[in-house]
Amino acid sequence: MSESSLRLVWVYPDLLSTYGDQGNALVVERRAKQRRVPVTRTDVRSDQPVPTSGDIYLIGGGEDRPQRLAAERLRRDGGLARAVGNGAIVFSVCAGYQILGHEFVNDLGQPEPGLGLLDVVSVRGEGERCVGDVLADIDPRLGLPPLTGFENHQGITHLGPSARPFATTRYGNGNGTGDGTEGAYNDTVFGTYMHGPVMARNPLIADMLIKLALDVKALPPVDDQWYEALRTERIAAASQPA
Repeated sequence: MSESSLRLVWVYPDLLSTYGDQGNALVVERRAKQRRVPVTRTDVRSDQPVPTSGDIYLIGGGEDRPQRLAAERLRRDGGLARAVGNGAIVFSVCAGYQILGHEFVNDLGQPEPGLGLLDVVSVRGEGERCVGDVLADIDPRLGLPPLTGFENHQGITHLGPSARPFATTRYGNGNGTGDGTEGAYNDTVFGTYMHGPVMARNPLIADMLIKLALDVKALPPVDDQWYEALRTERIAAASQPA
């Protein structure tokens, strides 16, 4: 597959990488290189323009004020929205997931416009914070094994008619709506509340993004022993009674 190349963009690591989500960029980059796919990775800080020529864009989680600042700058910049219009794939986590929706509640307690790239709206929950391991079944249309991750949020995210749930929870809160949904996606834009980082716990998600970006149906196999050991451990932990 060396004739193909992959342009990976890690968006705003200075604002949205509080919970180790940079690991997602490392995993996607590593799994592409294991297939001998040349990778160009660009880390775009919040004072830099977002390039529109990337193939895969990754956005992590962050605290409330950095989330508001990131949303303001992404709206003003417009590069991420233009990239999606060009067919780019976006995978977002937690605060990044909320930013991709129509609206979320910022650190000032006010509604903050998102980018409208996912048909979701996020509000702030009034109950206990959603914290702990999650086990969920990913939408069968995506052909992926169960999702394992760690959630740490107080957001409640409601899906609109054009957003599909990324997964359905067995354990954990996910979107916090009480209907068992976790995350959301459309054709090329994905969002989840899962940290872990989620790609280290679920490397086949990284492979899915690579396949979408390269427009291929399959990738050569790689050694997954380390990932499988982590998955087995965390799935067992999530399945333990509280």
